[in-house]
Amino acid sequence: MRGDKTVLALAVAGALIASPGHAQTTEDLVRRLDRLEQENRDLRRDLEAMRAAKAVRDEAPAETVKMVSDQGLIGLNSAFSYAMLDPTVAGKSKPIALLQARQTGQIKPAGAYLGGSLIAIGDYQTSNFYSDFGYLMRQPGANHIGKTSSEAVLHSAQISLTAPVTSWLTAYAELLYDPQQSFGAGTITALSRNQIQLRRGYVLVGDLSRWPVYGMIGKIDSAFGQTDSVNPFSLSTDWHTFSGLSYGALIGYTKDGLSLTAQAVQGGAQFRGFNAPVAGTNVPSRLNNFILDGNYRYNLTKPGRSLLLGASYEHASAYCQGFPVQHFGACAKANPAYAVYSQLKWDALSLRGAYMQTVNTWPGTHNPNPPLDVFAAHRVTSYDLGAKYRSRLGNRPLDLSFDFSALIAGPKGAPWEHQDQWVAGIAVFPKPNVKLFSEIILVNGYVPLNFISGGIPGEDPGDTESSADKHSRVLVNGINLAF
Repeated sequence: MRGDKTVLALAVAGALIASPGHAQTTEDLVRRLDRLEQENRDLRRDLEAMRAAKAVRDEAPAETVKMVSDQGLIGLNSAFSYAMLDPTVAGKSKPIALLQARQTGQIKPAGAYLGGSLIAIGDYQTSNFYSDFGYLMRQPGANHIGKTSSEAVLHSAQISLTAPVTSWLTAYAELLYDPQQSFGAGTITALSRNQIQLRRGYVLVGDLSRWPVYGMIGKIDSAFGQTDSVNPFSLSTDWHTFSGLSYGALIGYTKDGLSLTAQAVQGGAQFRGFNAPVAGTNVPSRLNNFILDGNYRYNLTKPGRSLLLGASYEHASAYCQGFPVQHFGACAKANPAYAVYSQLKWDALSLRGAYMQTVNTWPGTHNPNPPLDVFAAHRVTSYDLGAKYRSRLGNRPLDLSFDFSALIAGPKGAPWEHQDQWVAGIAVFPKPNVKLFSEIILVNGYVPLNFISGGIPGEDPGDTESSADKHSRVLVNGINLAF
């Protein structure tokens, strides 16, 4: 190979000597050959550098890889997509994560970024009652028959588009397919449950490198409480009880560990978690609901150790309907709620806790029909305690987690008094954007919020499907991957 290059160099030099007007001396020829040889070495060095850079990119973890088309119009960043689409992380933190990704240059104001995420699971479930399963990651009812259930399914899929239009203006939209948690009628194969929806979509204004204030408007997550989870897959009872999604606008402040948020929420019954009466109806024709949230993260003795403390208030929760309770039904009066929460990070250990409660009783938790009329209306309370420890499996991150969360919706002895969820989980990350997980889930109590105290059409109004005696046991394995 090297001999061929030498012959080529001599041929080029000979051609130059033979060319008219290019009389050459021996010294000129030697100098030309030296230059050609040096250029050849430089080319070989550049080629080897390019090959080495490609090898690094091919082997790099997902968070360092960013692929953009030749036209610079569509970008892929799997680490960013995983962070934005991870369902175990509270939605209220996602806009800040987006702004921080812009601040650090993870995404740049050029074109748009396409992302996606899928969660596939296999599970086995048992219950001590026929067709009454309290497994929160799947809507109850027609989806379970008998006392056992097993699945191998696509639990959910998401597609996102992030457009950093300018240095301070970003558009974000997210599509969701979730037949297992859809409110549609029928089973998970019914067309009504196999719909794709725009789960979130908003315009985000802000540039944290210049100013700690940001704002957004659109279909956005609630800033209320702490509803993320230490579990690798299952969301806590707090999330199922108080996580909100609505039309509205938000203004926030984040700097030096302090985060403050004021959110205006569209009235009426929103997509989940809110219901502010509008002239005695559930029609969202007024911007008459709001949330206030604040938290502060204290840095402790060294990096990797911190304590977060926070509190929230919302003017109108979802728990305001009278008997019989029907999702998104009209309310006579708003029922506010408050939350307090904390999170401790100590090296590889993370602890978190949250407590949420309505200010007033939920009228619909009193059934006026005997024999259930002896139970008075009750406030809605939810709390969560969780721990996660980061270890290693070889050179891969490994998370071990344990979580307990509870819903309390009735007085002592009421069939809808409580539903508790215990989760023990393990997750390994073969790549930063790929999670393999396994969970054991124990659910004690069966408290479906729809018709919680009875009153199901066509059934005895003095009876209810809620029961503190029902329980479910679940083993679930799955994979969550993003691109």
